[in-house]
Amino acid sequence: MKTGKVDVLLGLQWGDEGKGKVVDVLTPRYDVIARFQGGPNAGHTLEFEGEKYVLRSIPSGIFQGGKVNIIGNGVVLAPDLFMQEAKELEKSGHSLTNRLHISRKAHLIMPTHRVLDAAYEALKGKNKVGTTGKGIGPTYTDKTSRNGLRVGDIFENFEEKYAAHKARHEQMLKALGYTDYDITEDEKKWMEGIEYMRRFNIVDSEFEINGLLSSGKSILCEGAQGTMLDVDFGSYPFVTSSNTICAGACTGLGIGPNKIGDVYGIMKAYCTRVGAGPFPTELFDETGAKIRDLGHEYGAVTGRERRCGWIDLVALRYAIMVNGVTKLIMMKSDVLDSFDVIKACVAYKKDGKEIDHFPYNIEDGIEPVYKELKGWNTDMTGMTSEEQFPAAFSEYVKFLEAELQTPITIISIGPDREQTIVRG
Repeated sequence: MKTGKVDVLLGLQWGDEGKGKVVDVLTPRYDVIARFQGGPNAGHTLEFEGEKYVLRSIPSGIFQGGKVNIIGNGVVLAPDLFMQEAKELEKSGHSLTNRLHISRKAHLIMPTHRVLDAAYEALKGKNKVGTTGKGIGPTYTDKTSRNGLRVGDIFENFEEKYAAHKARHEQMLKALGYTDYDITEDEKKWMEGIEYMRRFNIVDSEFEINGLLSSGKSILCEGAQGTMLDVDFGSYPFVTSSNTICAGACTGLGIGPNKIGDVYGIMKAYCTRVGAGPFPTELFDETGAKIRDLGHEYGAVTGRERRCGWIDLVALRYAIMVNGVTKLIMMKSDVLDSFDVIKACVAYKKDGKEIDHFPYNIEDGIEPVYKELKGWNTDMTGMTSEEQFPAAFSEYVKFLEAELQTPITIISIGPDREQTIVRG
């Protein structure tokens, strides 16, 4: 019996690794692209043919004609933002209704979830997590407390269900003493989004995906954010509310673990983080500012300035382990083109001792131990094969592969689809 394959693509750092571009580069090899977790708080930026697109909830395979794109059950969906995103894509000539399928079991982000998000952050004061305020956390909280509203609910007694959930949220907000809000406009747009969603293929995605596999189709599962934001294995509590690791593809799409083939782990040639939370290799000097400017390190959805630092191999080894990564993809190598010295964190110093594993708590007293490597001081953005790489950059790649015990199979040297070198 012919069965297809499922490969997984996910970020290994704190998100923003460049997953959108890589999915777009890899999609020609697959029949189906499926998003397995997260919400519209993270944007995947794609650039090609002089146009820039930011995808928040829609899988990055949407630009490849004839591919099936699935929003899985592990995703939380905001109907108003989904409608806005989909209409922008349709305006640029990409037809969605036939090629985009939405899981009936995906949970809906309600306008009151966003208000709850703001209320919880306000309560935390200086300990706030730094959420994007999109209502993701409260939606996942409702899901795990068995109070969620799902896409499948829009076809049966929806107004009644919506009113009950809204009333419950209003009670919670009242109890928090958070009453100064007005969702009238938001709610109007949100209901429009619900109507708009009804025209799409709303499916039992677990049956669809396993059916496609049985008929020999190949599937690429796309994650949002990054491993270090995973609710179990990330830098808790400064994490997202879902499982961003490879196991999340099984629960977020209904795929058995024995179906997973390659796990592509994406990393930048350096490291960034958005929002609050620990970041051992963060740079507060002009080097950090230079990386930010050269890498245009600002959030795709929020526009927030990203914190920048050198690559952290302790965290990467940990991420490779928990995901079972088989192939590495290195993004934004060109951002380091003009540095004389490149640093890589090979261990941490904690309480005077050197450690090479990722500790339970990285918030306090972690000092990075760096290895210095020679910079390549060469513009790589126009290169078309690895034979053209400067010797110092090839050494950097070799060093990373030895440290991480995993091959780097794709190297990105610019934002465009064309600026991608596939190795072996």
